[in-house]
Amino acid sequence: MKRNNKFMMSAMALGAAYLMRNPEARQKLKEQFQSFSGTSSKRNKVKTTKRPITT
Repeated sequence: MKRNNKFMMSAMALGAAYLMRNPEARQKLKEQFQSFSGTSSKRNKVKTTKRPITT
């Protein structure tokens, strides 16, 4: 189990180093996560108006 943990940590470290050195890859990954979550950006969200609560 400990060996698998070391392998996973090494893979994550290599992936992080790759993304730090390659801005195009970083942007592509960011866009993929945004399309997966269904939001293109925070700026494009539609704001809803709040209505007062009436009793």
